[in-house]
Amino acid sequence: MKMSDEAAAPKKGGKMKKIILFAILPLVLIGGGVGAGVFASGKFGSHESGPQADPNRPKLVLKEGEKGPTDLAPGQQPNPAIYKSTYVPMDQAFTSNLRDTDGYLQIGVGVSTFYDQKVTDHLKDNDMAVRSAVLEVLAQQSAETLNTPQGKATLRKQLKIAINNVLLARDGFGGIDDVYFTSFIIQ
Repeated sequence: MKMSDEAAAPKKGGKMKKIILFAILPLVLIGGGVGAGVFASGKFGSHESGPQADPNRPKLVLKEGEKGPTDLAPGQQPNPAIYKSTYVPMDQAFTSNLRDTDGYLQIGVGVSTFYDQKVTDHLKDNDMAVRSAVLEVLAQQSAETLNTPQGKATLRKQLKIAINNVLLARDGFGGIDDVYFTSFIIQ
């Protein structure tokens, strides 16, 4: 009898293995695949759809009749063909001594932005810090360099960077797209 008990046991185990192998295992694998797909699609767990945009961040202003995004990835430049430029003159002229000379430079400056009123508000709110940064850049200039078109273009780029750095440090967003001279005197 011992022999028949041992012979019967493997048969029961064999049927159970077949049931597990052909019925339950496929259901587990299908369920796991569906669960993995749902998890990978982000519909499981959190209800967030990724990082949310800051509602206080300035938005790009589209030209009338144009369509496009109102926010761009960092480092991406707005397309001037579809975004409206806003020009903002700085109220007072800047006067600075020039490097290694007795001469001085007096300039009027305006800026442009493709972003909404928030950028111009940040510019006005940080006027003193922006003026200080502009004067620091001006004090590094030489008369010989500024008498060339390339020197003036380089100065505009340096001023744009300096202004955006102040706005970025103080408000978390720059937004100045260009700097323009409204007056330019070297003496």
